[in-house]
Amino acid sequence: MDDLDLLKKDWKKQEENLPHLTYDEIYKMIWKKSSSIVKWIFIISIVEFLLGAVLNIVLADDEYWEQMKKYKLTEFVIGVYIITYLITFYFIYRFYLNYRRISTTDSASRLMKNILRTRKTVKYYIGFVLISSAVVFIVMLYSMLHNHILTAETTTTNMEFDTRQWLIFIGGTLLVLAIVLGIIWLIYRIVYGILLRRLNKNYKELKKLEME
Repeated sequence: MDDLDLLKKDWKKQEENLPHLTYDEIYKMIWKKSSSIVKWIFIISIVEFLLGAVLNIVLADDEYWEQMKKYKLTEFVIGVYIITYLITFYFIYRFYLNYRRISTTDSASRLMKNILRTRKTVKYYIGFVLISSAVVFIVMLYSMLHNHILTAETTTTNMEFDTRQWLIFIGGTLLVLAIVLGIIWLIYRIVYGILLRRLNKNYKELKKLEME
């Protein structure tokens, strides 16, 4: 039981040995906690974006772009960078708006709506990261396989051997993709999930407060 639960229990029971809190005092405590949580969501999204940008700069060296040119993926990769950055900026902006809304909320009902809106935005963001990562990976894998088939030797024996090899490679690669996406989901679940659970707890407290 945290401080808020203890104080809320005191407010209900009006025990003499604890400070008596009014409805407004309890609401302000929930409001401050919610505002702080949403601020951290906003900060984490910025840090995540900056780390991703740095990794892209470090990993996308001359050899990387030569490989992309070899597989005719240069335009696709540049397009992915642009679209991903734009959509990520959009979500960061949404996180900022959510923080501003909660910071200026003046009623419990509006705070509850803003909490639900924030939770929905975070879930959409996580979904975007997972789906876009899977789509980009599959498109790049397909392009590389297609390029290999076009440039491979055309003898029947080699083609049959290559087909078996590539089927094994595709199966293993898709398994690795599933594992990587699972790890990404788990990381997001831990980082953002902790904050979302706290927000959800605040939402339930507000709901109880409104019903009393």
